[in-house]
Amino acid sequence: MAVNGDTAALLSPVEAVALIGVLGIGAQWLAWRMQWPAIVMMSAAGLIFGPLSALLFGIPVLSPDETFGDLLRPIVSLAVAIILFEGGLVLKVHDLREAGSAVRRLVFIGGPITWILGTLVCYFLAGLGLGTSILFAGILVVTGPTVIMPLLRQSKLGGRVGKALKWEGIVNDPVGALFAVAAYEVLRVLSAEQSALSIIGWILFAAVSGVVIGIALGKFLSAAFRNAWLPEYLKAPVILISVLACYAGAEAIEHEIGLVAVTAFGMTLGNSKFASLQDLRRFKENIAVILVSGVFVILTANLTIETIVSALNLQTALFLIGMLFVVRPLSVAISTWGELKPKEMFLTGWIAPRGIVAVAVSGFFASRLATLGDGSSDLLRGAEQIVPLAFAIVFTTVIAHGFTMGPLSRKLKLAHSGPQGVLLVGANIWSVGLAKILKEAGVNVMMADTDLRRLRPAREAGISVYTGEVLSESAEHRMDHSLFAFCAAVSANDYYNALVCRHFGPELGRDRTFQLSTSDNEEDFLGVPRASRGRTLIRSGRNYDGLIRDHYKKWIFHKTDLTEKYDFETFKKERPDADLIAEIRADGTIAMIGPDRPARGEIGSRIISFGPDVAEKKAPIEVTDGQPPADPELP
Repeated sequence: MAVNGDTAALLSPVEAVALIGVLGIGAQWLAWRMQWPAIVMMSAAGLIFGPLSALLFGIPVLSPDETFGDLLRPIVSLAVAIILFEGGLVLKVHDLREAGSAVRRLVFIGGPITWILGTLVCYFLAGLGLGTSILFAGILVVTGPTVIMPLLRQSKLGGRVGKALKWEGIVNDPVGALFAVAAYEVLRVLSAEQSALSIIGWILFAAVSGVVIGIALGKFLSAAFRNAWLPEYLKAPVILISVLACYAGAEAIEHEIGLVAVTAFGMTLGNSKFASLQDLRRFKENIAVILVSGVFVILTANLTIETIVSALNLQTALFLIGMLFVVRPLSVAISTWGELKPKEMFLTGWIAPRGIVAVAVSGFFASRLATLGDGSSDLLRGAEQIVPLAFAIVFTTVIAHGFTMGPLSRKLKLAHSGPQGVLLVGANIWSVGLAKILKEAGVNVMMADTDLRRLRPAREAGISVYTGEVLSESAEHRMDHSLFAFCAAVSANDYYNALVCRHFGPELGRDRTFQLSTSDNEEDFLGVPRASRGRTLIRSGRNYDGLIRDHYKKWIFHKTDLTEKYDFETFKKERPDADLIAEIRADGTIAMIGPDRPARGEIGSRIISFGPDVAEKKAPIEVTDGQPPADPELP
């Protein structure tokens, strides 16, 4: 990691910490508002206040190495440890078993192949030393889930390819760091004057010890949480302190083994079952967001103009070409041969965006390589170029794959091209009926609820279901977001419906998230504020209680095709009391109907409504003089 040692620190440590926090979180917010990858905005923030400010003013506004001095390395080390713990926490063995053989091949066969081929590219094309190449190639195995998930949603790529890319990113997140740890320890052996055999034996012992420490601590804490040995308010702080203690304890045995220990700790805790695990995941997510933002700003601000310029050369270009057009396609082709179709293999071989972990771990090990033996300069050649090269491949893959993934998946007919789907959150007798009628109308429907029993009627009707909390991180990974373009929160809880709409609003667009009316009075001050809600489904005042009441009054769902003989005006005259829910237009698009989204009523469209049974509303046959009516005339 290159730093500018000729300048004095412009900010005090307190001011620098505050600025790093503001820049990191501010970049995350700006990325959310602009729907850009957060990694780009965070990197830009660090570059502007680091090397670019040095170029303009002669001194960088933010120079972490100068400001923090010897404390910078342990700060980054602890941050990386917590980030890897987070990666281990979401890696569930059960989910990996369900991910399919293609994912397992990509991870267990494709990962080592990528490492080997990447080493050759780094050594022969990027001009790095052999040792540096081995370590850096291990880091480049990582394909970040924080980058791939938004790309999958935007491109509507589902199926085997989407599943493979998603789970590859999740599993490889901590694996690449462990590859780098292994490579670093080998390099340390080669640069030491001791017997290689004795050192390798010690390293193996240290690695096993780190795994044992992580597993033991994870088992102990999961037992403590299950048995209520800790109050609820202490659980999250205990987790955080335990991560730091786990890292420090393993580091006391051997340097860099702490990363192995915290990864094992996270995996053990993530695969345990206790009631508050989901709350702890939310806490970890908040901490990880802060740390990731900070590490990114620190790493980019610590670069110098000289280092950046030196990385803009032919070797870097050849390195990028080799990684994108040789390493990735070959590793995918070899590992998934016979498992994926040629076009699936082609798309998977192209898409491999790197993300946050790759850059964070690169910065961590760049400083470590600089401290290894002085006599191994050729072996460790180019260590200062690891961070710039990491940023180069991150930016290149994010931009190249972000702009091409959608068109390419559609060209290969791998993207979801059916009718726009609807996610219904909240299973009840009314919403299940709605799901059935939408499915009959040719709409892709997914129903989500936390209660398996409430979802049973939907499953029996052949409707896709998700059992679990849609607001959780697990749902982010397990749900196929390419299947739906609209979300309708139709549970009995208005506040939960609002949370669901706010959750899916940034992803789907706020004009595609709907919930039932809060109350009979839309302006009820006791209800959810309008600014915090999704758009109103059906009409104002049509709330959950009213719909359930009318269901038991024998109201039913209808799907009505509008024709020249039976137009929209005729429909409204025949069913004046019906609630209009959705309109499926002639071109296959769906419009959810609300107070500010009326139906167009075009010929060729289909209206989904909920109302009284028209047959029951017909007047009964009159009986006069106590005589039964005459038999109707036969046609």
